[in-house]
Amino acid sequence: MTYADNTKKLGAYRKQIAGIRKKMQKVQQAIAPQPVGDYIFATPKGQVTLSGLFGGKKDLFVIHNMGASCPYCTLWADGFNGLYGHLADRAAFVVASPDPPAAQAKFAQGRGWRFPMVSHDGISFAADMGYRSKHGWMPGISAFKRAKGKILRVSDAPLHPGDDFCALWHIFDLLPEGVGDWAPKYKYG
Repeated sequence: MTYADNTKKLGAYRKQIAGIRKKMQKVQQAIAPQPVGDYIFATPKGQVTLSGLFGGKKDLFVIHNMGASCPYCTLWADGFNGLYGHLADRAAFVVASPDPPAAQAKFAQGRGWRFPMVSHDGISFAADMGYRSKHGWMPGISAFKRAKGKILRVSDAPLHPGDDFCALWHIFDLLPEGVGDWAPKYKYG
């Protein structure tokens, strides 16, 4: 096939994906929210509750991050850092990991991260949200809403190579070999 033929075919697939996204949004809007408890997290400034993470917002994104030991979670967090101002304008946003607050702060400072972080070390939050398995922590995103004095989880999604939450995978898809054998690192060159 020619370049133009392939481009046309890819355009048709992208339209199909856009149609599927609209269907997914309708399903998402129909999901019954899941009530959750008001967990207590650790931060460098002391403890904060899940309800306190909302600040003045009615919506909250919590990123389930595996911590500084995971270069993939670091990649996602680097991307979220670039989007943070936009995200925080619409909803509260926080990254939660099992690392202690001091270790989180040091790692975040070294990466230039601007978003708030909380530690779920010693509490069941990540497991209760489905982001801990018998093999350990798992990355993902949970979206919460405050309504009538309750905290409700309205959606969640796992993070994995090729997901919709890291543009890098889709940019690499434009190359004939895709991602190839590339893997994220903490530093390059």
